[in-house]
This record gives sequence, structure tokens and C-alpha cells, in this order.
Amino acid sequence: MWKRDEQDSQLTQMIEARLSRRHFLTGTAVAGAGAFLAVNPVAKAVAATPKSSLLNFEAVPASTADTVVVPKGYRATPLISWGDPIFVGAPEFDQSGKQDAHAQAHQFGDNTDGMSFFPLSENRGVMAINNEYTNYEYLFAHKGDQLTADDVRKAQAAVGVTIVEVIRKDGQWQVDRSGQRNRRITANTPMMFTGPAAGHALMRTQADPAGIKPVGTFNNCSNGQTPWGTYLTCEENFDDFFGSNQSGEVTADQKRYGISASPSDYQWHQHDDRFDVLKHPNEANRFGWIVEIDPNDPFSTPMKRTALGRFKHENAALTLNKDGHAVVYLGDDERGEHLYKFVSKHRYQAGNDATNRKLLEEGTLYVAKFDMNVDLKGQGTWIELTFGKNGLTPENGFNDQAEVLIFARRAATQVGATTMDRPEWVAVHPDKKHVFCTLTNNKNRGKDGQPVGGPNPRAKNHYGQILRWMPLHGDHASDSFVWDLYLIAGNPTVHKGDLYAGSDNVNGQNMFNSPDGIGFDAEGRLWIQTDGNYSNQGDFAGQGNNQMLCGDPITGEIRRFLTGPIACEITGLAFSPDYKTMFVGVQHPGEEGAPSHFPDGGDTKPRSTIMMITRDDGGVIGA
Repeated sequence: MWKRDEQDSQLTQMIEARLSRRHFLTGTAVAGAGAFLAVNPVAKAVAATPKSSLLNFEAVPASTADTVVVPKGYRATPLISWGDPIFVGAPEFDQSGKQDAHAQAHQFGDNTDGMSFFPLSENRGVMAINNEYTNYEYLFAHKGDQLTADDVRKAQAAVGVTIVEVIRKDGQWQVDRSGQRNRRITANTPMMFTGPAAGHALMRTQADPAGIKPVGTFNNCSNGQTPWGTYLTCEENFDDFFGSNQSGEVTADQKRYGISASPSDYQWHQHDDRFDVLKHPNEANRFGWIVEIDPNDPFSTPMKRTALGRFKHENAALTLNKDGHAVVYLGDDERGEHLYKFVSKHRYQAGNDATNRKLLEEGTLYVAKFDMNVDLKGQGTWIELTFGKNGLTPENGFNDQAEVLIFARRAATQVGATTMDRPEWVAVHPDKKHVFCTLTNNKNRGKDGQPVGGPNPRAKNHYGQILRWMPLHGDHASDSFVWDLYLIAGNPTVHKGDLYAGSDNVNGQNMFNSPDGIGFDAEGRLWIQTDGNYSNQGDFAGQGNNQMLCGDPITGEIRRFLTGPIACEITGLAFSPDYKTMFVGVQHPGEEGAPSHFPDGGDTKPRSTIMMITRDDGGVIGA
């Protein structure tokens, strides 16, 4: 196990050996650029990756099995699956699909995604877990062909967030159905807006003429966790749930967010008018936000924090800057969209959580612009998204700060931000000096105004890459940073001699595509989860099912740690406080009718599940 100061020192020394003194776009010298940009695994001239002292497990091979495979000496056990009751007396999961909305509202939601663990004591904690969307072919006995009003209510009860208390007995965690904090937050839970867009005319509806009380959250992708004990859930592909049976036109801003006046596959607008975009055009503006939730108070009102901007949020990586400001890094998960940063107006006050819980109400949103060097590293700058600055003026279609935030995508385009290959999860290294972001893939790279270059070096990018950057002087509030690519995913058994083979730290034994979830443990191991093509054919031959890998940010080494069941995505990552249990999400096993029966086997329906990964010897995961 590495000591933190030893690890930081080596990281710094290795970077300074590699990175020449360069200049930021502002002309300021890169003083003390040392951080993690030590190894450039992308460069084909780099020698073989040195053996890591962080990765202490035997790598697993690629797999197409309908199970979770973990290394020798580890085991994977289900904690909770879609449909499991979370309250005493709630009904057990019914394989028939005939349970109603009331039953689903008292059960674990579908398609688990991001999650966090909040300790209460050594053997008790509370977990907040996203439920992104639901698969109608399994949710309903009729497979969702024609929904009734109750079917819509059931689907709305299957999404959102599940909060459950967990207890550790005989060394293993389990859900406590009698937990006082247990709660379902769904598409029909009352909420509150805060920040510049609260009460704005574009947020007002017939049901909420004041524009301050939205209802519900859904398509909750990943998450964030604050030092003051709250959970951040991220609204991503909210547009999927809006539609109309009428003919009509939507605005250019609505189109930018994927909204259209056509029937939605989820059919909510058939029985819930607020999802009809022609009848209630402002309702969609009330989604696409970061939502802050108190997991310890089941009666608290979730807060939609408009100061952090509206787009298809993937996750919210929060770090406390050295000056006390809260900084949140945010990815917009769509091809050709952008990477953002929020800096709070006020400073964190240790021990004053009542005040800290207002930190995300006010602050400044920025968007990233990267230089387009061809050497896979360079500089970048954060551009402020504030009304009246950088062309965000009435002449360019912005009338106030609320409009800048509600239409953050258009604001990012106006200021010239770099289009990215689907920025998904962001993770801050434990040393708080370096930040990593998964860029999952982008079939449109090289066309539609999305040039090849900089952090997006491949046209028709179907493998993805992992970006990393270091803010100037370790100051996350700085406008300047240096960046490189920690990893370029690829298939070296299919492609030879080009970037589609991947970077030098990718080989036939650890190759994968579409990095998505990402997170660090306390010792600086980088855990990488995938949501990509699992056909195991063509460009993806030999890569098998989606998986989780572990990387060493110092040496660049990558090892496969886990493989998932058929047609799943591996997503969501949390640890017990002692790091002896890892919680991992298995989303949508058996999607689109693929032959999965995970986790129950037999002829059962596949169910998204939170898995617990432990070591047989009771040790720290990965150590």
C-alpha cells in the first residue's frame, strides 16, 4: 500500500521529467507543472509499461458469460436488484410484470447507475443509488406495446433515486428494509429550484406559475457526493420522455436538447400532459439539472441547482479548492457537446453544513476550450459563461443569466468551446491536483463541425479515450490547465500501427471500448467501467462483455478486474469506508431481448443489480 506523500512525490517527479516548460494560452509560464502528466502511454515510442505496485490482483480475461467474473481470491454477491422491496411489508418482485405502480414505488428502481455510500457508523450506512430508466420489455407483461395510465405511473415510479440503509452482519452488507432513511424519489416527487433560473419565465408552467416547484427527476445517470453530506444526482437524457401526438414545430433550443414533437417511445405524454411538448413547452426546461438530495432526511425536498447549468449531465465531480471554493466538474454526454466547470461564489466552512448546503446556489459556470495540437497533449482554458461576457449578450440571443444557464449548450457554442467525444464521468485524483474524464465515443467526429484533433484525435471514434488535465498551480479555480490523454481505447488485434489500435498501455489482454464510469479509491487506483459494443465481432472482436478495469495513473498500466453479464453496462461505483467492499452496478442485462437471466438464473427475467465485491481474505479491494 502506497503512502500518500510518497505517491504524490513520484507523480510530480515523473511529470517534470516529461513535460517541457510550455506556455498557457494566457502567456503565463507553466510554473511547477509537475503533477501526473509523467507517462505518455499514447506515444508509440514509449517503452513497455512498467509493472504497477498499485495493482495487486490477477487480471481476468474477456468474457461473454452471463455472470459477473472477478479475480481469483475475490467474490461478487448481489446486494439489491430491480424490484426488491426496500420497506417492511412491501411486495417482493413479481416475474410476471403485472405488479402496479404502488408496488414499484416501494421497490428498488430499475437500471441502476451512479451511487454513493454515506457512513452512519462502522457497520451501518445509507446508500443513494440512481435508477436511470426502465426496459419496458421486462417492466410490463405486455412488453410496453400500449400503455395505460397506470402503466405510465409504474414507469415513472421505476426511475429516479433509491435511498436505502445498509447494515453489515458477519462481514457482509445487506439492505435494512426497516431503515428510517429508506426512500424512493421518482418522476413525481416534489422538488425546488434554486439559483438564477428559479422563477424565470422559461421555467413557469400552468401547474407551477411561479416556476420554482418542479416535479420529479428521471434519467438519472451518474452522481456526485459533497463534503457536507448530500448526494448529487444528474439528469441526463431527459428528452427521451417528452413527445407529442400532435403535429407542430419545436424551437431551435428544444431541438438542441433532443426535444421533438413526435411520439415518444416511453409514451408518458399519452397519459400525463406535462410531457406533451406542444401543450407544455416549458416543462422540458425543468429537466437537465443537477439535483441535490439529503440522504439522511427522508422528508427533505430535493433541490435542482440551476447555477450548474442545464444539459445532459453525466456526473458531478466535486472537489474543495485550496481556497475553500467548491468546484464541480461536469460532462455533457452527447456527441459534440462540452465539458464544464462550476466554481462556487462562497467558501466551504468546516463544521457548518447548514451554510455549506447553499454553496451550489451561487457561482460561476465555465466551459472548456482545448488547443488542437496533434501531439496528444497541450493547454486549455476555461471560458466564463456569464451574461454580458464573451458574447453572451442580447445581440446574440441571451437576455439574462437564467437564459445562459437554461440554454448552456448554446452559450458554450457562442463562446467557442471545444466539441468533445461524449464527456461522461469526471474524477479528481486523491491528490486534488489532477482530473480525469472519460470520452466514451463519437461516430460523428470528423464531420458536422467536429474537427479531429486535440483531445479528440480520431475520426468516427468508436473506442473512446480518457482525458486528464492539471489546473495551473493546482488551483481548480484557475482559467488555465495542461492536458494529455491517459489512455486511448482500441483493438490492437484488429488494427495495427494507428490510433485505432489504442495507446501503448492497451494490449490484447486488457483491451476494451467506450470507457464510461470512472472513479478513484483512497490509494489512487483508477477504476474504469465500460458501456460499449459487446458484439465481440469486427472492430470489437475479443473484447467480450462490458467490464471494469483498474489503472495506475503513475505507470499507465491497465488490468481488467471484472466482466459483466450478457448485454449489460457496468456503471456505478462506491466503497465502504474501509475499502473492503466495492459496490458496482450492473445495468440493463439482457437489453433488447438478449439471452440474459442475471442475477437469478434459470428462466427468470434479467434485473439490474448492485453487486458487492469482496476479498476472500477480507482485505482492501485491489491492494
